[in-house]
Amino acid sequence: MATKENDQIIKENNCETKMGLPYVLEAFRSIFERGSISNKCCGELVVLGKVCHSALVKRTLENPLFKDQSLTTIIAKNIQTWNHCLAMIDSLSPSA
Repeated sequence: MATKENDQIIKENNCETKMGLPYVLEAFRSIFERGSISNKCCGELVVLGKVCHSALVKRTLENPLFKDQSLTTIIAKNIQTWNHCLAMIDSLSPSA
């Protein structure tokens, strides 16, 4: 996806304002570095939504600072983090 498309998705969905900076940094570390993600951060990530989450990760990958990162590894960690957070949120939700 092109940079303009990611930027448009991010702008239209107010992605950059939906999550507090400490949680953004924690999620970033769990995807682009080695780190875990807390339950609270997972909650914030799920509220952010998959569309925003994916667009922000893709835009980060377009940054020249990340040109040496393994695209395959980052995408796998992105999916792993998202699925982990969904499962964690589901497990904390009260049963109906």
